[in-house]
Amino acid sequence: MAISAAAAPASTREKPRLSFWQIWNMSFGFLGIQFGFELQNSNVSRIFETLGANKDDIPILWIAAPVTGLLVQPIIGYLSDRTWSPRFGRRRPFFLIGAILASLALLVMPNSSALWMAGGMLWIMDASINISMEPFRAFVGDKLPSEQRTSGFAMQSFFIGVGSVVAALLPWVFTNWLGMSNTAPAGEIPPSVKWAFYVGAAAFLSSVIYTVVTSTETPPEDMEAFRAENAKVGMWDGLRESFAGIFHMPAAMRQLAVVQFFTWFALFSMWIYATNAVTSNIYNMRVDAPLYQKLKGQITGAPAANANTKELDGLKRDVAEIDKFQADKTDKVISLNMASYAVDKAQLTEQEKATAQRVQQQYNDGADWLSLCSSVRNGVAAVFAFIIPLIAARTSRRRTHMLCLLLGGIGLVSLKFITNPDYIIVSMSLVGIAWASILSMPYAILAGSLPANRMGYYMGVFNFFIVIPQIVAATILGFFTVNVFQGNTLNTLVLGGASMVLAGLLTLRVRDDDDTHVAAVMENPGYDTPVLTNPQA
Repeated sequence: MAISAAAAPASTREKPRLSFWQIWNMSFGFLGIQFGFELQNSNVSRIFETLGANKDDIPILWIAAPVTGLLVQPIIGYLSDRTWSPRFGRRRPFFLIGAILASLALLVMPNSSALWMAGGMLWIMDASINISMEPFRAFVGDKLPSEQRTSGFAMQSFFIGVGSVVAALLPWVFTNWLGMSNTAPAGEIPPSVKWAFYVGAAAFLSSVIYTVVTSTETPPEDMEAFRAENAKVGMWDGLRESFAGIFHMPAAMRQLAVVQFFTWFALFSMWIYATNAVTSNIYNMRVDAPLYQKLKGQITGAPAANANTKELDGLKRDVAEIDKFQADKTDKVISLNMASYAVDKAQLTEQEKATAQRVQQQYNDGADWLSLCSSVRNGVAAVFAFIIPLIAARTSRRRTHMLCLLLGGIGLVSLKFITNPDYIIVSMSLVGIAWASILSMPYAILAGSLPANRMGYYMGVFNFFIVIPQIVAATILGFFTVNVFQGNTLNTLVLGGASMVLAGLLTLRVRDDDDTHVAAVMENPGYDTPVLTNPQA
């Protein structure tokens, strides 16, 4: 099948080197984008569990995120390649539209009153974030010459890291510094989580507006040819071409796709299961056998007045799983849903309710601590983003990416052996090193193998190999967790770690003919000394 836009001439215009502040300005919007993604990744599983989801349901609920990415990213990339506004340029209209929609979604998400509403908002929020994010990737390829691309994507990684640090910290800050509660009645989102989302909405919109206002774009070299090409291709042709792009990838892109598959499979396992794995294995969510049996009896024989049918079904599944996988344990690890039922609806003594309240508190304390550790992970990524170009200049982009992925895989596997929550920071720091590279190296390698007039399109197609592994993970991880790992989500994280190690080893198969780690780059990892250092330049 012919690719219609291939007939458009590739740009022959030499791209000027940009100053530090110009690269800063064009990347700043990623600060807000990552507020949205980090709040989503760190808190959506918590929101789902708070609204009554069983841990086995969470992967299917999460499938909204990769499916929206699969649909939105290549289409937005394709459309942004064919957009030109004299006032806003090519990519910036999409930055702004996505930011407005995502900010509204961030305001609504923590006010979800039912599980179906939270699942629907995840679809909307993820689609909106992708509208902004995908053109940002192409923006670097549009504006920077080859020798500055690594630094351009590293700058994006820096802002992603900073945004993630602050966003992940927000629930902990609101609880420990501002005194907001991190617990709430059954079926309600804690105030600390709600306010984190509100701040994230403001940060998302304001940072993207900053990039839109302070950055410029260069119009197509031949505007008449650009318009003529757009006139030949209709929307249906564009959609068909977008999804056919997977069969027309350059060689380097095909090789990187395999690396991306195993990398993002690992990351998605972490985002889905880290909260449950940490709280149920490293924190004390155990109750003694008499209390468990009393709870079990009331759940399996609960009258309709005590709980709705859907809630009871979830609680009975929790009981069945405990009986199956913890039969030999004296004390039982119960779910947050069971603890909430015990506090609000079960007929228990005050001492027994206090035990259930302790389980609730342990869950929320563990979720908050994991958010803080995620903030450290992202802080490491922000710092390491500036080290990556130096390492790549002295070795190669492939070897740098391999090393970072190996360290990240080791970090995920190490969670299996932690008994003291303090050491989670070390594991997440190793994942942070991988995260810094994941956000920059594949794109720096890829951009050099793509035609300039197809940058947004191919970046969108490339992201199939971010969302496809997430769909696979959402489909099979629930089965593996229950039937292979006996309900222990910590073992699911180990599987994710092994997947990331494999991705690192596969990086050595990738060709990177555009890698120019020469002496000049070693002395200067990408930034020119600007003539004017005005941040608005």
